[in-house]
Amino acid sequence: MDSWRKSSFSDANGGSCVETASGNGVILVRDTTNRDGGILAFTADAWRAFMADVKRS
Repeated sequence: MDSWRKSSFSDANGGSCVETASGNGVILVRDTTNRDGGILAFTADAWRAFMADVKRS
């Protein structure tokens, strides 16, 4: 698994932030401000489809 990466939209003021990590065809997503909270797991295909939809919006 790769190390966690913070969103480029995150700011130093604790704004709405997410972090992602990837490896073995799985993308993990967590809340930067609550790293001990839940982690969402997506297949790489599901993540690509989600990102494509976001970019079209």
